[in-house]
Amino acid sequence: MKKYIPYILSTLLAGFGLLTLFLSTSVIFDLFGIRAKEGNYVLFVVWSNFISSILYLFAAYGFIKNKKWTATLLGISTLILIGAFIGLKSHINSGGIYETKTVGAMIFRISVTFVFAILAYFTITKKKL
Repeated sequence: MKKYIPYILSTLLAGFGLLTLFLSTSVIFDLFGIRAKEGNYVLFVVWSNFISSILYLFAAYGFIKNKKWTATLLGISTLILIGAFIGLKSHINSGGIYETKTVGAMIFRISVTFVFAILAYFTITKKKL
């Protein structure tokens, strides 16, 4: 069972990354009418999600290949998302328009990314120390 863990984590992370990539690029480039469906999106949050999606895909590869940099990539992605969340809170406090679902989605995305970073650390990095 242990040898399947990297493949399971990689598949989950790649799926999450591909979904994030699709949604963020659809909003950025107004594909499939998704921008209108998203309502009052905050562009820097969408861009942080786009950057994170690229990092997720590289990290999914890192899980399969058992690369130490996988946890670092996911840690960087977590920091990018935390920075975007702080920016979102500042945007909200200054009276900027936003969707309330964005706050929950950011908390969820930060949590998932952080969990994957911890899993990468304990399944790959810590083993190689």
